[in-house]
Order: sequence, then structure tokens, then C-alpha cells
Amino acid sequence: MSSLINHFSALQASISDSIRVLVERETTSKEEARLNEIADFVARQLSDLGGQIELTPQPGYGTHLRARFDFGHDLSEPQVLVIGHLDTVWPVGTLERMPFRLTLEGAAHGPGIFDMKSGIVIAVQALNAIRTLGLQTKRPVTLLLTCDEEIGSKTSRSLVEEEARRSAAALVLEPPITGGVVKTGRKGIGVFGVRAIGRAAHAGLDPRKGVNANVELSHQILRLAAMNDHDRGVTVSVGVMNGGTTINVIPAEASAKVDVRFWTPEDGERIVREICGLQPVLANAKLEITGGINRPPMPRSENNIALYEHARDLAAELGFELNDAVVGGGSDGNFTAALGVPTLDGLGVDGAGAHADHEHIIVSDIPRRAALLTRLMQTA
Repeated sequence: MSSLINHFSALQASISDSIRVLVERETTSKEEARLNEIADFVARQLSDLGGQIELTPQPGYGTHLRARFDFGHDLSEPQVLVIGHLDTVWPVGTLERMPFRLTLEGAAHGPGIFDMKSGIVIAVQALNAIRTLGLQTKRPVTLLLTCDEEIGSKTSRSLVEEEARRSAAALVLEPPITGGVVKTGRKGIGVFGVRAIGRAAHAGLDPRKGVNANVELSHQILRLAAMNDHDRGVTVSVGVMNGGTTINVIPAEASAKVDVRFWTPEDGERIVREICGLQPVLANAKLEITGGINRPPMPRSENNIALYEHARDLAAELGFELNDAVVGGGSDGNFTAALGVPTLDGLGVDGAGAHADHEHIIVSDIPRRAALLTRLMQTA
């Protein structure tokens, strides 16, 4: 085990350089040309390692990348699925104000470095270690890198689920909770649109002839807020509102976007019924409800706990402690876990600041996480 840590420690500087190369390729979600290019770039690396490459272009989004490694097994056997994403939340041009940089404290900063360019690099490095060190694996391994995870996995969900059905375990390269804590459970997520339809009228001359959509929407927002049940972990958050056209017109339309989080499928189904069952309050107002469940919950199941405990034992053999927790955010691990596949999430490099200006990784954690991922690829 120590030899594997030593292997990655000797490569730490070059791995950091590889992370920098990916960070400096800005890949905002739906930047199709950039996401196509980075998929090709990583695919060439994986091909050089002996991977069987499958590129799946998605017009308007980018390209999904699958790389299959048989490692001496029949590819029809149950596989270990390693999942990551190539897109980030950062707009193109962010590098101008947030360039890649190393600090004296041992952190590496840059847009997308924590979520999840560094995770992609350690996955490539782990596959390379298995090949170059002649390590044995229990199963074939498939690395799936998608191009639209940050915007809800609209085009990749079916691909993730297809690969999950072929898998004995799923390892998700999302960043860990700060401190290197992996994730064994996640909330489910729903995304809804609520549109209130009223009737326009002159605010000074004919106000009584109008039906104020902003007022109707306000009633609905209060109803949505009342659906929060923090004791059960159910949150209903109105995050964006729009309404009206100009100050002297009774608004004919108003809309809101609603984020829903929940721990159990039953709570998710209940909230869907309640939101879809909303009725207008004002006379002659109408409501249109769109959306639904975007990601099912990832329960802290026996399968997930067994995989975590296996990872914890591997980490102990590698000389460090691995803890777990459940979180409110979602990932593609929600899809694999919902199909009953043992799933361990948060296997990226330790750090902090996902989606924030202080996004960074801890460079000294690279050997540990790469070694752990290698051992999981070998033994899961």
C-alpha cells in the first residue's frame, strides 16, 4: 500500500501540472465547442492507456466520453463504473480574474479545480497506475465523463443509467466534503416552474379590469414556503421570480422557479402532488405548473455503506482515515444509487469552495486520493 502512495507522491508535481492543463481549458456547461475539445483531449490520453473509447456528441451541449478498460476481463462482466463530468459552472473568461495558482499553504486554485477537473485527472492517473504497475483488478472498469452534469444531466442521465445497469459498483469523482469526507447519501432534487396568468389593464385608468399576476404569484409563493418541513429534510425554495412589464400596467404574467430537496421518494412524490395541485387564489387568475423530479434521492443504503466501509478499510491500509456523511446536493450518483448499485460519492481531491471564488484543492491530498481510487478500481 505504501508503495502506491509513494508512486503517486513521486508524480504529484506532474499530476498538478495535468490538473492545471484541464483547469485552463474553460468548459462552461453548453459551451459545445469547448466541451467537444476537452472530451477529445481526455479521450486521447485514455486511448494511449489502452482504453476503448466511445464519444457521444450532444448537439448544443458537448460530448460524453466513455473509456472501457477490460484489464484482462470480459467486458460483458459486471464492471466498476467511475463517473465524472467535464462541464463547470464558471463562465468563459473567469480565468482572467481567477487564474490557476499555487499558494505557499499548499493549495491550488482555479475555476472548476475542485468540482471537478482534479477528480478527472486522478481517475486518469489511477487507470495509468493499474496499467503501468501491472496491478490486478477484480472487474473491468469504465470511466464515464459527461458534459452536462452541472445543468441537470439532461442528455446524460440515460447514459449514466445504462452504464449503471452493467455495474457492480459506482465511484463518483465529485469533490468530497472539506476534510476529505466522502458522501454515502444525497437528497433528491425537484425543479419546478410556477406561472401565474392574470389580465393586463391600465394601472391608473382601469385597475379593476385587471387581474394582477404578481399578487397571484405572491399567494403561491407563501403556499410553497409552507411546504418546507425541515424536520423531515424537505426544502422548497423559490429562487427566481419575474413579473410584470412596466410600472403602470397591471401585470398579466408572473413566474417563479422552485428548487425542492428531499430525503425519501415518498416525500418527493408528496411534494410533487402538492405543487402540481396548487390552485389560483384570485378570481379569473390561472396557474401553469411545469417541471418535476430532476434527481431521485441517493439513500444511505446498506449497499452504499458496505462500499464505504470497504473504502474506509482501504484508506486505513493506505495510512489515513476516511469518514462519510450525507449531503443536500445532488450528483449523477443519485441515478446509480436509485437503481440499487452500490455507490460511493465524493472521491475527488480534498479542498473547498465549489462554485465559489475561493475554489481550491489541497495538493498534498493528491497521492492519497489517487491511491484510494486506484485500490477501489481494483477491488470494488
